Amino acid sequence: MLRACALIYSTKWDECLPLAEFAYNNGYQKSLEMAPFEALYGRRCRTPLNWSEPGEWVTFGPDLVTQAEEQSRQKSYSDKRRRPFVFEVGDHVYLQVSLMKGVHRFGVKGKLVPRYIGPFKITEQRGPVAYRLDLRPHLATCLRVPGEAVDTSQIQIEPDLTYEEHHIKILDQK
Repeated sequence: MLRACALIYSTKWDECLPLAEFAYNNGYQKSLEMAPFEALYGRRCRTPLNWSEPGEWVTFGPDLVTQAEEQSRQKSYSDKRRRPFVFEVGDHVYLQVSLMKGVHRFGVKGKLVPRYIGPFKITEQRGPVAYRLDLRPHLATCLRVPGEAVDTSQIQIEPDLTYEEHHIKILDQK
C-alpha cells in the first residue's frame, strides 16, 4: 500500500501518509479476521460514512425534489411577510445581550438576565447594517463617578493585553 502511494504521489507522498495509515488500520486483515483498529479498541472506527444512526436514511430521488419544493414554498411564504429593518439617525433601539454562563449582569443571574438592554439612540450610520449607538446614559451607572473614565494614555498595555497596576495613594493603614 505504501509503495503504491509512493509511486502515484512521488513528489508529495508524505502528505498522503496519514490517509494510507488510516486505510491500513481500518482495512480487513485475514490473520486477525478484523481490522487492526477494531482489534485494538474493540469497536469499529467511526468514519463520516457511518456517522448516521442505524435506521436513518438519506433522502434521494423524488423525495429530495419534493422536500426542495416544500422548502421553497415555505421560503416564499416567509419572504412575503418579511420586511427589512430601516433605522434612521436619532431612532432609539434595543441592544441584544448574549448570555454567558457564570457571568452576572445587571445584578441578576441566569435565566432572569434581560435579553435586550436599552433603549439607545442611534448617532451615526456606519454601513448598510452597522450603526453607532450612544451608550453613555447606560454606562454611566457602571462608573463610580459619572463622566469619570480611565485615561488610556497613562497605561502601558503589553502585547498579551496585560498591564501593571500602580497605587496612587494609600487610603487607610493599620
